[in-house]
Amino acid sequence: MGQWFSWIKSNEKQLLAILDNLAKKAVETSEELVLVLSDLKNEDYSKKIRSLEKEGDVLTREIFFELNKTFITPLDREDMQRIASKTDDVIDFIDGIAARLSSYKITTAPPYSLEIANELVKATKEVEYMISKLQHIKNPQDMIRHCRNTSDIEHKVDDLYRDAISELFTSKDAIHIIKLKDIYETMETASDRCVDVADVIEDIVLKYT
Repeated sequence: MGQWFSWIKSNEKQLLAILDNLAKKAVETSEELVLVLSDLKNEDYSKKIRSLEKEGDVLTREIFFELNKTFITPLDREDMQRIASKTDDVIDFIDGIAARLSSYKITTAPPYSLEIANELVKATKEVEYMISKLQHIKNPQDMIRHCRNTSDIEHKVDDLYRDAISELFTSKDAIHIIKLKDIYETMETASDRCVDVADVIEDIVLKYT
């Protein structure tokens, strides 16, 4: 019996460790996006994002596999699944941004895109911080504050998105508008997914503290 409980404890740590690694991949991916936009001629950055996206998929599958075979989980199973899924979504959408920049042959960073990318770095770092604290929630108010920070960043991204779209539609080039609008929308969605993670974590904090 003692060995069984020991296995549960170690498995709990493993689950949260995988989740933490996934959050770190989100930060790495957002940081690579900044590099992509800073040097669109260097394809190595986009290749790195593609590699990180694949690594994120592996970690997400691993989390779901571990959850499905674990009888007792450190947090509600559904909450952990949602955190993993939404964090993976952040990585997927950032990969989508890089892919669109490449496919659309964008050679100069679109207006506001680098600013939005830097905000995405901030948002993913908030996500990473919150996930890293899930094993021991010692300061609920600190966690709530970081949830709010993520929401504030999302509002900033929304403002930048609106400015970008407003400026974009002064162009008379329909193809140019379609391409950049798609990129801006994908960037905004990546920010929204960070807030989705923060919302789940806020629910957890309120339930467990």
